[in-house]
Amino acid sequence: MTDRDEPVDPPRSAADDEAGLADGPRPAADRVREFPHAPGVYLFKDRAGVVIYVGKATDLRSRAGSYFLQAAADDSRTAAWVHEIWDADFMACDSEVDALLVESRLIKDIQPRYNKEQKDDKTFPYLMITTREDFPRVEVTREPKERGVKLYGPFASAGSLRGAVQVLQRIFKFRTCSLDIVEGDQRWRWFRPCLLASINQCSAPCNLRISKEEYRRDIQRLQMFLRGGKARLLRQMHAEMQTAARDLQFERAARLRDEIHLLETLDQRGELETHVQPEVFFIDPQKGLAGLRRVLHLDANPRTIEGIDIAHLQGGETVASLVQFLDGLPFKPGYRRYRIRGVQGVDDFRSIHEVVARRYRRLDDESAAFPDLVLIDGGKGQLNAALAAFREQDLVPPALVSLAKREEEIFLPGEAEPLRLGRHAYALRLLQYVRDEAHRFAQHYHHLLRRRSTLGDAPP
Repeated sequence: MTDRDEPVDPPRSAADDEAGLADGPRPAADRVREFPHAPGVYLFKDRAGVVIYVGKATDLRSRAGSYFLQAAADDSRTAAWVHEIWDADFMACDSEVDALLVESRLIKDIQPRYNKEQKDDKTFPYLMITTREDFPRVEVTREPKERGVKLYGPFASAGSLRGAVQVLQRIFKFRTCSLDIVEGDQRWRWFRPCLLASINQCSAPCNLRISKEEYRRDIQRLQMFLRGGKARLLRQMHAEMQTAARDLQFERAARLRDEIHLLETLDQRGELETHVQPEVFFIDPQKGLAGLRRVLHLDANPRTIEGIDIAHLQGGETVASLVQFLDGLPFKPGYRRYRIRGVQGVDDFRSIHEVVARRYRRLDDESAAFPDLVLIDGGKGQLNAALAAFREQDLVPPALVSLAKREEEIFLPGEAEPLRLGRHAYALRLLQYVRDEAHRFAQHYHHLLRRRSTLGDAPP
């Protein structure tokens, strides 16, 4: 056995097999017959183990299996590459929307060569409600703010979301404009409202036609609806539609039918934290690096940062991820993943110890440069485990910190008390970005291994 780490979907080699990363793929056509009839994402790999295509499905077995039919070999969109499929994996999802969001994230991360779309920076939209204005605004945006707003999403369809917002605006009469309206400023009494006020689709706070308290009650009702309190409204609209149909008011019945459908699409969204889009919530890397230099008392900005996280496979098998950031941004070629070999059961401290020892012993053996900063996901115990690994390998560690998620406390070697930064401090936000990316990548590896185990094909 060697201590080699595994790059993100590299060509397989004898060294990879010795490392226990794979015991050779089974024919993909046989594997997909064991996929579930459930929503999810499937990943096709070539003979070298490289992911060449990622797709989503409402029925994993049926959709993935269709690539092994004659029709796929005849289809101009797939004929050129389906013969390269040698192995297959899948990730089950809770819904079709989850599958869509996971597919997009994996394509951006892995960049499979036969996925022609979604490799760019296109993102999914959010519904954003401002919270620090006298008269909050409601907006559909792909560039949400992080402060002073309440976010819902990401949503699967921008068109359906905008249609739903139009329906909601007729009910809750909120504003969607960008005016900076302040209660009590009498200049607004002479402002001419837009057409939405004339058609009774906005309560016109721009003309002070509604008080701050009344307007905010409407916004609170909207937020209650978005949190899941829409059943009563939909029942009412269904009853109105049926009444309109009985009275032969077919245009009104059709309009209500379409509005009900649009409101129901508001469920087609992902959880904000589960489906985070790092490219959306921009963190100024230079300010983050300068902040780390200052708070950690470093001699220079840390150009290279590595983050390490641990994940557990159904309470048994343990995996680890290492992500690399260069000048404050993810550097995907530097990502690595590990299967923990020397630890039985769940033991994060010993797992951290093993990964740190393997990673930095290898770098030292190859005379490769250490990163400027290493971030461990966890608290003081995880930090001490990493320090012990460097000490036992007789290696001088780089700058080393750990970040505990609950209180976002930063633990430093030799310091009894953790460092606590402001929630919006650039240094903390960059550390959170590294930590969250390591966690996401560890969970991705965890899911792939879990599926192999479920299919009875887990490496020894």
